[in-house]
Amino acid sequence: MTDADRAASAAASVAASVAAPAAASVAASAKGAVISLGGAFMISRYAKAAAADQGFEGIWTSYFAGRCGALGAVDADVVSAALVFYPADVVRVGWEAAWASTDPARSATRYAQACHEWGRAKLDGFTGAGRLADLAGRVAAAGDVAGLPLFAAWRATEVPADDPARAALALQVLREHRGGLHGVAVLAQGLTPLQAILSGPGGQANAAFFGWRGPFQDVSGLREARAQAESRTDELAGRAYAALTDGESAELAGLLDKAVAHVAGRATLEGR
Repeated sequence: MTDADRAASAAASVAASVAAPAAASVAASAKGAVISLGGAFMISRYAKAAAADQGFEGIWTSYFAGRCGALGAVDADVVSAALVFYPADVVRVGWEAAWASTDPARSATRYAQACHEWGRAKLDGFTGAGRLADLAGRVAAAGDVAGLPLFAAWRATEVPADDPARAALALQVLREHRGGLHGVAVLAQGLTPLQAILSGPGGQANAAFFGWRGPFQDVSGLREARAQAESRTDELAGRAYAALTDGESAELAGLLDKAVAHVAGRATLEGR
C-alpha cells in the first residue's frame, strides 16, 4: 500500500466515523423494507417452483439449500455457522436431504433465478427499479464481508441485466448483509441465538417455527439486551450506507417506501 493509499484509507475511516450516527439511522429506516422485500421471494411461487424442479420436499430442505447453496458443498455445521439462528440438528437434516437430488451449485443458481423472477413479476412497472438497484448495489458493494459468509456469497452471484431483477437481487444481498451483522451483534451482546429469538418479535412461536424445541426459558430480563443488539446492528450496517450522500440516502428511503407499496399493490392485483 502506498502513502497515498494509506492517506485515502485514513480519510475514508474518518469520514465513516463522522457519518456513523446518520448512517446508522439510514440503516435503521431501511430495515423494514430490506427485510420484507429482500426475503419475499423465498416464500413465493417462484421459490416453490425452484424446489419442485429439484425434487425437494419440506420447507427447510428448499430453504437451506437455496439460500446457502452458494456456500458450496460444505458440512452442515458451516451452514449453521452462517445462518446463526437455526438449530444445528434441523439444519443438518434439511441440508443433507437436499443433496440427494441435486448439488449446491445448481441449487444456488436456481434459487437466484427465483429471486430474479420474483423481481420481474413484483417490480414490473416500477419506474424506480433501476435507481433502486443502483443505490442498493452501491451500499452492498461498500459492505465489509468479514464475518458475513452468506452476504459475501450472494454478493458474488451474477447480476442480471434487467432492472427489476437487479433490484430484487440487490435487496436480497442487503438482507443478507443486515442478517449477518445481526448475528454478530447478538453474540457480542452475550445472547444466544435462541434467546435473541425468544426476546424478539414473535417470541416462542417464532422460536418453534425456526425449529427450536421447548420448554423455553423466561427471557423477560433480556429484552434490553435484545434492543441493544438491534441498535448495534444498525450501527454496523450503517458503515455500508455511509457510502451514500445525504441526498442519495433520502432518495433510497423514498424508493424503498415506493417499492413496498408497489409490491403490495401487485399482490392485491394478483390476488396473493
